[in-house]
This record gives sequence, structure tokens and C-alpha cells, in this order.
Amino acid sequence: MLATLPPDYRPSDAEPFMSARQIAYFRQKLLDWRAELLREAGETLQSMGQGGIVEADLADRASVETDRALELRTRDRARKLIAKIDQALERVENGTYGYCEETGEPIGLKRLEARPIATLSIEAQERHERMERVHRDD
Repeated sequence: MLATLPPDYRPSDAEPFMSARQIAYFRQKLLDWRAELLREAGETLQSMGQGGIVEADLADRASVETDRALELRTRDRARKLIAKIDQALERVENGTYGYCEETGEPIGLKRLEARPIATLSIEAQERHERMERVHRDD
């Protein structure tokens, strides 16, 4: 059962971590973010579907092609982000959202506000990044 939230609700450390209100808040935040990314992707498809590049000048044509390539890379990043949002929504549904995948400890409200798709606590993320640097230097 999802809690009904007032429009100005913000999660607080004064309430139990991942209470029904917090879960409802982050679920809606994830759904809104996903909808915005899908809307932007639809706009990109619509603008790219409006014909080929018709610029006669080579510099203009190159500029348009560069812009399109950048837009496609941005859309690819958005596609990957949507997959992460979907995974976060699955964690919301199965009751594991907000808890570190490595330690099981709460991730923390500030981190989830900043990065709602976070799967690791700050400490676990820092450990993970240190290990990546060590192995990358090998």
C-alpha cells in the first residue's frame, strides 16, 4: 500500500528509514525521472525523423552531423539510465530499495535524494572505486 504524500513532502531522518511515505516519495521521484527521459527520447526521435541532412555547406552539414551524433550518445546514456531506474523501481517493489547491495545498511536519504538509483552506501561506493583504481593501475 502506497502512502499519499502532500506536494511539499521531503523525506526526513526524523521518520523511520524507508517508511511507507519515503518509499512512495522515491517511487514517484523515479517514475517522474523515467517519464522525463522517455519524453526527451520521443522528442529526439521525432526531430530526427524529420528528414535527412539538407545543408549544402560542408561546414553546416558537419555541424548538424556532430549535433546528431552527440544527441544519439545522450539518448544512449538515457537508455542505460532508464534501465537503472527500472531496476530501482524493482527494488522498491521487492522491499530492498534504499539499502546497500553489499552491506545491507541504509544508503542514506541525502545520497538517495542526489542519486535515487544508488545501490551502494557512500562507504561501499568509495571502497568499490578504490578497488577499481587499484585494479586499473595494474
